[in-house]
Amino acid sequence: MSSNTLFTLSRLGYLALVLLLSGWFIGQGINGEYTMLFSLLWLIPLLLPAKGILTGNPYTYAWASFILCLYMLHALTLLYVTTDALAFAIIEVLLIGTLLIAFPFYARMRGRELGLGLKKKSDNQA
Repeated sequence: MSSNTLFTLSRLGYLALVLLLSGWFIGQGINGEYTMLFSLLWLIPLLLPAKGILTGNPYTYAWASFILCLYMLHALTLLYVTTDALAFAIIEVLLIGTLLIAFPFYARMRGRELGLGLKKKSDNQA
C-alpha cells in the first residue's frame, strides 16, 4: 500500500469520525442529555489536528493518534454501558481503531519518503 492510498483512507476516516461525532454530540446537546457547550467542548480536541491531517503532515498524524485515544475511551465506555446506542458505539470503536492503525503507519511511511525521523547516534559519539 502506498502512502498516497493510506493518506486518502486516513483523511476520509478522519472526516467520517468528525462528522459522526459532531452529529452525536450535537444531537445529545439538542436532546438535553448534555449542555450544548459541553457537546462543543468534546469536539475541540478532535479538530485541533485538522489542518495537518488534511494537508498530510506526517508529524501531525503521529501526535493525532494520542488525541484519538481519548475518543476510543469514550467509544469503549459507550459500548460497555449502552443498549440504546450500541450500533453507534460499534461504528465508533471500529472507525477509531482503524485510524489508530492507519495514522502511525502513514506517519512512518511518509516520514521515510521525506527523509524525516530520528537520527541514529553513531558509535564514536558518546
